[in-house]
Amino acid sequence: MNEKTSLSYRDAGVDIAAQDEALARARDAIRASFTPGVLGDVGSFGGLFDLGRVGAEGQVLVASADGVGTKLEVAVRCGVYDGVGRDLVQHCINDILVQGARPLFFMDYVGTGRLAPEVVSAVIGGCANACADNGLALLGGETAEMPGLYRDGDFDLVGFIVGSVARDRILDGSRVRPGDVLIGLGSDGLHTNGYSLARKICFEREGLDVDDRPAELEGRSVGEVLLAPHRSYLEPLWPALEAGRIHALAHITGGGLRDNLPRVLGGHHARVTRGSWEIGSLFRFLCERGGLDVDEAYQVFNMGIGMVVVAAVDEAEELARELSERGERTAIIGTVGEGPGPVAWDQA
Repeated sequence: MNEKTSLSYRDAGVDIAAQDEALARARDAIRASFTPGVLGDVGSFGGLFDLGRVGAEGQVLVASADGVGTKLEVAVRCGVYDGVGRDLVQHCINDILVQGARPLFFMDYVGTGRLAPEVVSAVIGGCANACADNGLALLGGETAEMPGLYRDGDFDLVGFIVGSVARDRILDGSRVRPGDVLIGLGSDGLHTNGYSLARKICFEREGLDVDDRPAELEGRSVGEVLLAPHRSYLEPLWPALEAGRIHALAHITGGGLRDNLPRVLGGHHARVTRGSWEIGSLFRFLCERGGLDVDEAYQVFNMGIGMVVVAAVDEAEELARELSERGERTAIIGTVGEGPGPVAWDQA
């Protein structure tokens, strides 16, 4: 009878001690995100949240889930991991903000082939810091080590957010009227969409490295511009939302202005004036080096507009001015037209 060597979970590629270390490193940052609604502590099987303790009792819950896509691959190239955690949280905040919801709590999922505690703790720490900055709790999450499913060094990152809104404050397109004005708020680069094409242009077609600084990027490196954060628009927009001055909001993510504006206009269409806002150097660089058709660029990338505010014609100019005074890059980029249809493009 042949004696068999005793195997452990670690021999199969799963290091439970590394998972414990990653959580221990991130624990203080997670606790710092806790709001009065959180019951319990880090490590429970499920997170508990009391709506009444945050003034949301009786409100409608709004939930969403998303990821940061292949921006993760750029983070791996650069060896910078906390930023994608922040990107994830702030992307999800914007996704429920456009329905009028204030975020309550967030949960994260990290899947990896081989768990490196310093990487996972940086990712989770980025999530926790973004939660703390935006007034929501990192209520729980999951870290899974799955050798054979992911290559060493690869990981996936997904987030789940829950917020609340009073039923009569839900933004569902019903307030939108023909003649309403579209106010564009500036993005900080690609945010979390279009990275498969951007990476192909930068790393495959042009053969660039993350540390390269093409003249067109105005002194910044490829890695810096590609890892620019996905902005949260919660703080600048919340006062206007509370005051009922916003008819609709569109988060400009995958599909660009073309696909996202029709989702929020209540059966009307948008007229967008190209050239009415400044196109950042990264977008010009990608369009030129990639030889992109203009319509393709406006569908894949946000082209410098991260959020669109829809407001009444007699309110829009003042609202845009107030947002500019809060540090937002704003531009009147178009109007709402009567009846359904695709985005109509005008030229400034």
